[in-house]
Amino acid sequence: MHWTTKAKIQNIVSLFPSSVSYATYYWIQRHLGGLKRVNPVSRLKFGVETWRQIKALDRSPSDKVFLEVGTGRVPTVPIAYWLMGAKSTVTLDLNPYMKEELVRESIQYISEHRDEIEGLFGSLLDESRLDDLLNFYKNDNLSMDSFLDFCKIKYIAPGDAAKTGLEENSIDFHTSCNVLEHIPPAILREIIQEGNRIVADDGLFVHRIDYSDHFSHSDDSISAINFLQFSDSEWDRYAGNRYMYMNRLRHDDFSAIFESAGQRILSKKPTVDERSLELLNSGTFRLNERYKEKSDDVLSIIDSWIVSQKVSAREVQ
Repeated sequence: MHWTTKAKIQNIVSLFPSSVSYATYYWIQRHLGGLKRVNPVSRLKFGVETWRQIKALDRSPSDKVFLEVGTGRVPTVPIAYWLMGAKSTVTLDLNPYMKEELVRESIQYISEHRDEIEGLFGSLLDESRLDDLLNFYKNDNLSMDSFLDFCKIKYIAPGDAAKTGLEENSIDFHTSCNVLEHIPPAILREIIQEGNRIVADDGLFVHRIDYSDHFSHSDDSISAINFLQFSDSEWDRYAGNRYMYMNRLRHDDFSAIFESAGQRILSKKPTVDERSLELLNSGTFRLNERYKEKSDDVLSIIDSWIVSQKVSAREVQ
């Protein structure tokens, strides 16, 4: 599907009353889009990589409390955390997107592809927990409440990651996967500042951010930086809706926001897209004024892991 056609569909559906809009968009995704076949592997990988990012800094994620910003349709990343030994996960979403039938199908996939799942997790997997999960799936009707309780997941939707209501220092790891690019900059800063309040002094913030034009994921005719040619007002006409809003911040912008919100960045793992870099170097790409002061190397970064820690009160003084 051409990206402008997808944009028109999303804009039209977003005009419906909320309950009708959500149901309609889910029907489209389920019958015509990426939810026709449920495969949790890519999201499980994000959970595994989050765990590895933590261990790479000599921290132990085992028996710790995680917070996930942006649950989505299935709490796949919290499932991954639990399978590796997390104590519990609080997962927040602005919209109540989670669907019981998709959760069932995700667990069924795990059950039917156990060898693949074990290979994905490797030595990080707690096999006894995987056994328990699959036995639970076989012997229980898998109501959402019983499933979430079993995997020690607290689901809050609609939820506000900038005003969580959680206790101070109650979270060990503040995480997200491909979510922060959908949040307006001012709110993003508030979310990080709220994270500073609820995350323990020795806790970490581990976020995977997708900087690419998400329309390029389903339309090969455009590049990952296609949206950088438009002004804010032009782009808002295409993607200024609840289903495809993208803040279009670049890697350096995110780094600056984290630091301005009281964070010290400990590690970054940016990915440079060679096709985008070649396009920028060719001189044929019409870059919008907003981005002309940035280097081609920065503009061609399409995703990154950013691991950070809040700056202590002592360091601020």
